[in-house]
Amino acid sequence: MGAGKSTIGRLLAADLRLEFKDTDKEIEDRSGVDIPWIFDMEGEEGFRNREAAMLDELSQLDKTLLATGGGIVLMPENRRVLSSRGRVVYLMTSIEEQVRRTARDTKRPLLNSDNPKQVLTDLMTQRHELYQEIADYVIDTDRRSPKSVAQELAEMLSGI
Repeated sequence: MGAGKSTIGRLLAADLRLEFKDTDKEIEDRSGVDIPWIFDMEGEEGFRNREAAMLDELSQLDKTLLATGGGIVLMPENRRVLSSRGRVVYLMTSIEEQVRRTARDTKRPLLNSDNPKQVLTDLMTQRHELYQEIADYVIDTDRRSPKSVAQELAEMLSGI
């Protein structure tokens, strides 16, 4: 959370002349409700099932850059899909930077807590190795503008 997946993804897609898709936005657009509502009504498991179905569909599109929610790596099948259908970029961000970037965001159900820093720390503990497992590229986004990260990635990926 707060690594810049959507912002950097849009910039990078434009640089590489690819269509940009965001699994979270697609889920919201197609369901007509926001993710916090889905969490409230279906729980995290219901959301994760929707997310897996969306990943399966969107990852089959040609010439598309796909941004995913941070928890998509929790399901082994999602990791397999990501690894087998394209290049995976892990936008790595420190807990402190995540706290700063998400401080005013009310649309992140997992951060509805008295201690969002602890939640982010727990999520990183749970997810970091999974991200590392499937990442073709790891980019640190701390103290960097989205544009500079997108430019670095465009240079790295331009040969694809």
